[in-house]
Amino acid sequence: MTVESPVSMPDTLSRDDAWALLTEWTQSESLRKHALAVEAAVRGYARQFGEDEDAWGVVALLHDFDYERYPTPENHPFRGCEELQRRGYPEWVTRAILSHAEYSGVTRESRLEKTLFACDEMAGFVTAAALVRPTKSILDLEAPSVIKRMKDKAFARNVPRDHLKIGAEELGLPLETHVAYVIAFMRERADALGLRGTFTPSNLV
Repeated sequence: MTVESPVSMPDTLSRDDAWALLTEWTQSESLRKHALAVEAAVRGYARQFGEDEDAWGVVALLHDFDYERYPTPENHPFRGCEELQRRGYPEWVTRAILSHAEYSGVTRESRLEKTLFACDEMAGFVTAAALVRPTKSILDLEAPSVIKRMKDKAFARNVPRDHLKIGAEELGLPLETHVAYVIAFMRERADALGLRGTFTPSNLV
């Protein structure tokens, strides 16, 4: 029996390596864009908090990288974290990824862990809210519109509303402030996220 040797990991986390791993394991364009959306939000908060934006971004980019292969709670994100451990990723990376799943048994303690959880479902919900606008754009989406959508149980019904609220609470922010931050951070990557839509400044006139 041949034992596969671990893949060496550099001292600093590489976004290029993380993106290569994500695209190797994830073929769905929507799942890739979700990863990019969560990355944008988490990186934005890292800047707010004075944390390592690149390191936090890698964690966000990889938080669901195994989901397409292992979509069940029995396997996700456990199988992905096993792969990351094999590749030499540090324990704080895998712990953060495990903690974003409520059923993993790993509690959210660090600021990174709380931020990843707060941005995961919110980034998906903000994306959905942007895509139903006439412009299909995040550039003219505002927080009150997202809050209003949250009250519509039929809209993006798979997103647990309590997770959206708990995420903001764990960051110590009012819900509307958290929503506004996530929108602002995602606007910076509107093109990559496919969320520029038909918005132009003249739309606001």
